[in-house]
Amino acid sequence: MGLLNWTNINPQSRVMKPIEEFDGPRLGWNVPPEELIYVPEHWLAYPDVDKSLHLLLGMVYFFFFVASLIGNGLVLWIFSSAKSLRTASNMFVVNLAFCDFVMMLKSPVFLYNSFSQGYAMGHIGCQIFGTMGASTGIGAGMTNACIAYDRYTTITRPFDGKITRTKALVMIIFVWLYATPWTVLPLLEIWGRFVPEGYLTTCSFDYLTRTFDNRLFVASIFTFSYVLPMSLIIYFYSQIVSKVFSHEKALREQAKKMNVESLRANQQQQAESAELRIAKAALTVCFMFVASWTPYAVLALIGAFGDQSLLTPGVSMIPAVTCKLVACVDPFIYAISHPRYRIELQNRLPWLAIKEGDATSTATDVATTAESAAIST
Repeated sequence: MGLLNWTNINPQSRVMKPIEEFDGPRLGWNVPPEELIYVPEHWLAYPDVDKSLHLLLGMVYFFFFVASLIGNGLVLWIFSSAKSLRTASNMFVVNLAFCDFVMMLKSPVFLYNSFSQGYAMGHIGCQIFGTMGASTGIGAGMTNACIAYDRYTTITRPFDGKITRTKALVMIIFVWLYATPWTVLPLLEIWGRFVPEGYLTTCSFDYLTRTFDNRLFVASIFTFSYVLPMSLIIYFYSQIVSKVFSHEKALREQAKKMNVESLRANQQQQAESAELRIAKAALTVCFMFVASWTPYAVLALIGAFGDQSLLTPGVSMIPAVTCKLVACVDPFIYAISHPRYRIELQNRLPWLAIKEGDATSTATDVATTAESAAIST
């Protein structure tokens, strides 16, 4: 299968200095020769990493792993089993939680490598790690774009903009179909490949090989997996903000003409407050996606087109950690900001001591009606 890969390097052309010629051990000193051919030469030029750094990152990843399993597990359980949460909009929330959940299921590969101080699980473990990361990372990005679109249509077109369950399902299927080529092609080494990076404990697509085809792959995956979803997210939320500002301005002008303080009734204010909390939660999740994946995007561009000397093993591990952080934070953002989700948690897990009044639930039920009435004013 490797013969089909345009970006593959002939292992026999890799001329490396013996370890004995260096002052100390280098990265990859404990990698078997049959596995060493999969490690980019760039990383082999750096000194070996202290054991304490491996242990520290291992503990960080273990914390992320536990937090993600608990947080995303609760989201998957609550949103899929509670009738009040079985809406078309929340189907995107479930899909995002599933992406985050699966992304952190690859943590045992990293933990084993870290506590073994290197590329212990070899090429097979690397392919598992890279495949799970690529599919769920791209899937999460496009799901965030779907969430932004859903909020956009709900708020700007309240009468005819509500997404149906069928449409939401079609969009989710499209998300996974969209992520498939960027996962399968490097996995089969048809275009691009998954290789170890940094401390040789994590794996990602090859952004270091300076061939035309590999650079084209990096540019393509950067465009379609980062720039496109981020552009959609920015566009939809900018439209929401613009609509809200113009709507609030119109309400103030109308209230001034009628010589009243506000046109909103108490129930309408509660409804908008609940809807606003959900929109804020969605916006925060999407912002976390942009903030967590931007370092990886910059890293890939530098590796393919910039000064590779900037990419030390330690620097490359920073994006590897930030993109995992978002998988742990997302479910807790919803736990804080989503009214119905908090009510379900309160009812099913009372020992969490969550206090969410019934009024919020009622307000959420009429949120769309209130929003449409306000926008039409």
